[in-house]
Amino acid sequence: MRRGAQPRGDLTAIVLLFCALLPAHDHAFAQDKQQGDNTNSLRNESICYVGTYTNTPAKSQGIYLFKRGVSKEVSQNVLLEPLGLAAQTESPSFLVLDAKRPLLFCVNETSNFGGKPTGAVSSFSMDRETGKLTLINQQASMGTDPCHLALDNTGRFLIVANYSSGSVAVFPVEADGKLGAPSDVIQHAGSSVNKSRQEAPHAHCVTMSPDNRFALVCDLGIDKVMIYRFDAEHGKLTPNDPASVSLKAGAGPRHLTFSPNGKFAYVINELDSTMATYQFEPDKGVLKPLQILPTAPSTFTGNNTGAEVWASPSGRFVYGSNRGHDSIAIFAIDEQTGTLSVVGWEPTQGRTPRYFGLDPSGTHVYAANQNSDTVVVFRVNQTTGKLTATGETIKVGSPSTIAFR
Repeated sequence: MRRGAQPRGDLTAIVLLFCALLPAHDHAFAQDKQQGDNTNSLRNESICYVGTYTNTPAKSQGIYLFKRGVSKEVSQNVLLEPLGLAAQTESPSFLVLDAKRPLLFCVNETSNFGGKPTGAVSSFSMDRETGKLTLINQQASMGTDPCHLALDNTGRFLIVANYSSGSVAVFPVEADGKLGAPSDVIQHAGSSVNKSRQEAPHAHCVTMSPDNRFALVCDLGIDKVMIYRFDAEHGKLTPNDPASVSLKAGAGPRHLTFSPNGKFAYVINELDSTMATYQFEPDKGVLKPLQILPTAPSTFTGNNTGAEVWASPSGRFVYGSNRGHDSIAIFAIDEQTGTLSVVGWEPTQGRTPRYFGLDPSGTHVYAANQNSDTVVVFRVNQTTGKLTATGETIKVGSPSTIAFR
């Protein structure tokens, strides 16, 4: 079964936004909005890109562009202005922006590319004046349904997780952003106890260690976080010793994030809706289990799957999204031990928050409700970590992930 097919409900859209708040009203996304009167000042403005699944053309055709501007109606709030389609491309379900160069990379989550059983990965240049994206090139992702990618800290290599085939591929990135032929491909093997979801390996995300020495890959299908030593000179992955850390059978590790100080890692497990805490030993690349907590409240009896995880820039809070309970779980971090305590849950005001993101300042959270076609904005209480809806709802077809320029 292709990634995201029912009952999983994952095959949705991807979102990348650089944003903050609006006044309390909805903004419909106008795909055909003219850009001519908005683009002249983009060089000095913040912008965001929204990537989507294109299996429903009426909802989406590719990657969309928003501009951020200060609202005159609400002090310190930010207005998101839709600028239209930035690039037409097939199912750009996860996006990554280069921190130094005007480049955007995305996976094209499909099982057929160029007539072969593989997905694709694409590289785009960004026009500094207009924000418009121009395709540089594409490469076959070396596996089916690529769902996640990470740019290494040097910007020289892009690492892609192929969900359905359970493989990981490394692509060189040239100075102009062109993707080279893969420098390495790793095929995972195995299965786990959930026969409908874990019949084979399913690589779900790639996270680079803060020092760029290790690539950690959550594999939902085999209940492991695979740990690779990363050769930043040649773009090679070598199994670490130990080569992985195992999670509880049936957990389904999905995404991983590090604490800002790099001492701890947090893994959200999709299938059993839990958050696992680890101590990270950077010299050895070892994850030591510390704690497991549920991401949904014990009073919830419906079906639920975990989705996204973020640590706040302050290092004080961890957030995880629930699909089914349709909420963001809020955890406080013990800064000494890295362990978590439950603060509470905030409804995302939509269905199936496959992704959410914090802006770079950590002051706002954007919840991408994939089955409601909305992104809902929340203000973060810097003392308690709690979230408060701002009243802003941005309409985007099947949103999936959020990142910031």
